[in-house]
Amino acid sequence: MESHSDADSDPFDDGSTHTQRSVGSGVSISTLPFNGFFQYSDDFDTAVLKGSGSDDLLRNLTDEGWEELGRNLANHSRSRVEIRLHSGAINDHKIPLFFRGLTNSNPIQLMALYENGLSAAAVQSMVPFLQNANYLKELYLSHNNFQSEGFNVMFRALRDSSIQMLSCNNCGIEAIEIDSEHIPKHLTTLRLSGNRINADGCRQLSKILQGDDATLKRLYLRSNKIDDDGVAILVDSLQKNASLQILDLRENDGISDQGRIMLLRLVNDVSCITATLHSNHTLTSLDVEVMNPDDSFDADDEIQRHINMATKISRNNVNSWNNVSNPEAAGREKVIKTQLHSEIRADLCRLQGVHHSVYSDIDPLHLPEVLSLIGRHHGQGELYLALKSSIMTLFSTVNVRKCFQQQKAYHAGIVAKHAAIVAEHAAIVAEHRNKMEELDAKLASMDEAAEVNEGSNELEHHSNKRRRN
Repeated sequence: MESHSDADSDPFDDGSTHTQRSVGSGVSISTLPFNGFFQYSDDFDTAVLKGSGSDDLLRNLTDEGWEELGRNLANHSRSRVEIRLHSGAINDHKIPLFFRGLTNSNPIQLMALYENGLSAAAVQSMVPFLQNANYLKELYLSHNNFQSEGFNVMFRALRDSSIQMLSCNNCGIEAIEIDSEHIPKHLTTLRLSGNRINADGCRQLSKILQGDDATLKRLYLRSNKIDDDGVAILVDSLQKNASLQILDLRENDGISDQGRIMLLRLVNDVSCITATLHSNHTLTSLDVEVMNPDDSFDADDEIQRHINMATKISRNNVNSWNNVSNPEAAGREKVIKTQLHSEIRADLCRLQGVHHSVYSDIDPLHLPEVLSLIGRHHGQGELYLALKSSIMTLFSTVNVRKCFQQQKAYHAGIVAKHAAIVAEHAAIVAEHRNKMEELDAKLASMDEAAEVNEGSNELEHHSNKRRRN
């Protein structure tokens, strides 16, 4: 399962030593600190500008130096450039200078500007760059203060970019405004934990999840202001969504058991077998409760446990080669493991308010196959309980009548089929009988003509004989 860590401390510093290179503006290799500006990958294909507010070189960089640094990055010769300026390395004053020089975005594929206290004005100064960031795939802006205004401006600016990961945790975001025409077309991960997003924000976010062209795979909304109304909006948008795999809703205190049950029903609706088959089978991780340090849940967190069971089944039916889910296989497995297991189904029915037997959904003609599945997957004990539960259903008046009706329909179909054949053959017989009658008439006419002709010949023979005498 993918980690849900939302702590956007520098996720890129692995502690390894890289060869140092010049930053520009006359800064030499020997003056760079160990954790200094430019680092290169071992194959020198990737250049990384890296620094924090504790680096003296960054603190002492002049306004002209920041602009020159931007120009240096914009014209860098490496095919991939990463910018990681965090923890006070840059501020509202320096951002416009830096992006003024950053006129060419082509080599820049990752930008991390977290923990810098950046405001909406700072984000606004980034807009020209973001609108032309054709190769930018990852943008980390968590732990800033640009709030809703900055997020909305930035999100619109990224519409035509190649952005795949956008991280904006703990940025004071509340009133989200998303235009369906300005959604980044390649966005797969959106981190918005630790903000103040409520049901109205969920309504806006649902626009990203709708449509056959939805691309978002991971949505992190931990520690917001989401309540049951917000959950209902998200659930509605996820009914037919086939892209989102991970949804994190932990530490949203407004979500009650009712909201949790809505999420459970989303991934495994046991109201009938058809509903189970049509549940969401794309979500492979759906967290609404916080796990204990040992990755367990409290004894009373049964809703989360059943959610986990459903998402685990979906996860097990994802092709490991291409990461494509198999919803048909997942739906079938959920039916077998939950609908056809008496104890698990009893718990799910109690939580979801379902009161009828699963066997009322099953065609009696298919019951032997269902019982066979139960025996194979759950053992003889469950098979005995299934037989005991289904026997009355099988022989109830309603189902016996249904059996008779189905058998009658079957025989009616056979009769209709053969009646059609008989009718077709009768038409053929009639056609050929008419042909025979026509031929008989022609033959009779020919015989009559032959007799007349023979009589005429005989009369002529007698006349000729008398004349000779």
